[in-house]
This record gives sequence, C-alpha cells and structure tokens, in this order.
Amino acid sequence: MSLNQELREPRVFSNLAPRLFAITAFSALALITPGCKSAPAPAEESAPATSASTAETASADAPISADDMTATEAAIAGMNEAPAADAPQQTAQLIRPDAPMNYTVKRGDTLWDIAAVFLKDPWFWPEIWQINPQVENPHLIYPGDVLSLAYGANGDARVMISQYGGARLSPRLRSETLDGPIDTIPFAAIASFLTKPSVLTKDEALKAPHIVAFRDHHMIGGTGHEAYVKDLNGQLNQRFTVMHVGEQIYDPETREVVGYQASYVATAVVNNPGEVSKTVLTEGAREALEGDRLISQEGEVPLTFQPHAARRPVNGQIIGIADRAEQIGQYQVVVVNRGTRHGVDAGVVLAIDQKGAIVDDRYGKSPWQLEPYGKKVQLPNERAGTMIIFKVFDRISYGLVIGARGPMQVADRVYNP
Repeated sequence: MSLNQELREPRVFSNLAPRLFAITAFSALALITPGCKSAPAPAEESAPATSASTAETASADAPISADDMTATEAAIAGMNEAPAADAPQQTAQLIRPDAPMNYTVKRGDTLWDIAAVFLKDPWFWPEIWQINPQVENPHLIYPGDVLSLAYGANGDARVMISQYGGARLSPRLRSETLDGPIDTIPFAAIASFLTKPSVLTKDEALKAPHIVAFRDHHMIGGTGHEAYVKDLNGQLNQRFTVMHVGEQIYDPETREVVGYQASYVATAVVNNPGEVSKTVLTEGAREALEGDRLISQEGEVPLTFQPHAARRPVNGQIIGIADRAEQIGQYQVVVVNRGTRHGVDAGVVLAIDQKGAIVDDRYGKSPWQLEPYGKKVQLPNERAGTMIIFKVFDRISYGLVIGARGPMQVADRVYNP
C-alpha cells in the first residue's frame, strides 16, 4: 500500500464519522419528534376502556328493566325499592289537609276523636303513631299531652308526643282526681251495656250461675227479696247483674245459635256465699224468675286499644242490636257474626252497608205499560255507617257504631272499609 493510500483512508474515516453522527442524530430526532406528537395516543386508546368501565358501572347501578330481571332480582327489587317509594306517599296522603301541627289532649277526648283530627280515616292511626320506647306504656295518651305532627326527610308523616302532661309525670295527692289515659271510644256509650248487657253469648248464657229459688217460696222476686243462686262462687257483698234470657240469636250463614237476647232484671248482692249462695235483689227493673242468669259486674273491658284495620278480609253481618231496637243509630251497640276465628280483635274498624232492597221492575217489558208484578231486582248496598269492635268472642263480637250516615238494621253487611 502506498503512502498516499495510507494517508487517504484515515481521512475518509475521519470525514465519515461526523457524517454518520449527524445522520444518526437526525434519525433519532426524527423518531423522537413523531413519538412526542403521538404520545397522547395511548391515552386516547385507554379512554375507550375507561368509558367502557364507566358504562359498565353505570349500567350496574342503573335499574334493570322488568323484562330483563330474573324472578329473584324482581323479588329483591320489590322488597328494597317498593316500600321506600310507597311508604311516604301512603302515610302523607292519610293526613287531613287541615290537620294541626300540634294538639293538646283534653279531658273527655277519645283516641278515635284525636285520630279524626289528624287523619282522613281514623282507623289508620297505627300507621302514623310513633311511640317513645323509653316511656312506660308508651301507647297510652293522657290529658295534657301535646301531640305533634311531623314529616321526615322522605316526606313520611308521623304523630308523636312532643310534651308530656302533668297527669303522666307529676305525683299527686290521692285526694286529687287523677286523670287516667284516654279511652279509644266514649265509655259512657257502652257503660250500661257492660254492666247490664242486653245480649249474651251462647257460652255466657249456658255457663252463668242462675236463680234456683226464692226465699219463703215466692214464685217471683223483686227489690228486697232474697234469691238462692247455684254455683255463684261470689264473695260477700259482691254484686252481680241478673239477666232474663230471651230470644235466640242465629248466625244467618250457619243457622246455628250463637247468642241470646237478654233483659236486665235487677242487681243481686251476695250476703251469704256458699255452694248455693243467698243474694238480695236491689235496683229491680222487672220481676226476677227462676232460671234468670247472673253476670259479674266486676269484669272490665279495656278501652285503650288502638283503632286499626282488620288483618285479613272481613265480610259479615249484624245479627243483633242492644236494647232490642229496630233500627241502629250512632253510639248503639250491635252484635256481628265475626270473632277471633275470623281475624277480628278489639279495635278493628268495620264499615256498615245498608242492605239493598228488593223491588219489582214493573216497566221491564214495556216503557209505557205498567205491569202489576214485575221481575224482582236486588238494589245495591249503600254505605250507612262505621263501627269499632270493643269486645270479641270466638264467633261473635260486640261493636259500637261511631258514625251513622243513615238508618241501619239487623242483616246489614259489615266489612273492611
């Protein structure tokens, strides 16, 4: 190799090195520049994934249409969603438009009266009544208590005691009259029936002790006469109501005897208890006869129950009227052929329908010719009143008519309002 060649080759390499470096740098710059411009691309590619994830989350939270739900999902949705949506609307719509925000309970008030102050239909009282579990007997309401109407954040209506009256809180001397809790219905309306019942159940009439004889061989007894009573089991000076058992009361559906009409005779006071007790008749209203039944006057019916709707459908009839009245008005006691076996308990409110009459359609064949006898047509029943049950037996119950729109009578229908 000549000297010129040796000298020429290093020069070539020395010239190529800067060029190669420049080409390499330019290529790197060319690659880096598009890379910087395309850097958002991965974010753009990840955006659909995020959107998809959000869509999946949203779709998971969004309600599923009824057509797409399984039976289990539909049942769960019904349990979780329906009450939350319906309850506030149901309780709010029960409140009267003119209901006060506060009401102070007064002497003589009944729970039925107070419920009617707040509610369109008083028998829905348990739906809005809110108790304080820290108070003894929280369901009892006393004169002086202040009841307040409040609405929750969800619009749910509630009535509660916002201020307790002195009758509940303040100790008093026994010489001062104490106010007890208010009754659900006016006691005066049923007091005479409780002490002098004009209707007896079949069991009451059959199991009650009865007069077997009068002293000095009297055939009948009056005030001041002494009567002997079998199986009385009474204490000295205990008082009993003497009742004369009359006509049988039938269940119109089964035609079975379920009770008896009864008439008050007198009050019997025990003056010599024993297997056959001797009693003295007082407060006589009619002559006493052998076989007349004695009913204890000490049994009290609690009247602090809450008015409420029946827990299951009730469809019965009035089968008897206290005092043997022919027609029924407000605050009269009636007997219905429904009892505990039919789901009825004290406080149940029932509507009363006047039974529709049967009339002759005398224009059925011709609009211009009157027929002497036409086809029989049953007219529909008409709402006539409202009653509340206060004493319940197995097959019958006693109720008080608390609202009357028209006359009512035996055989009229009673049912859930």
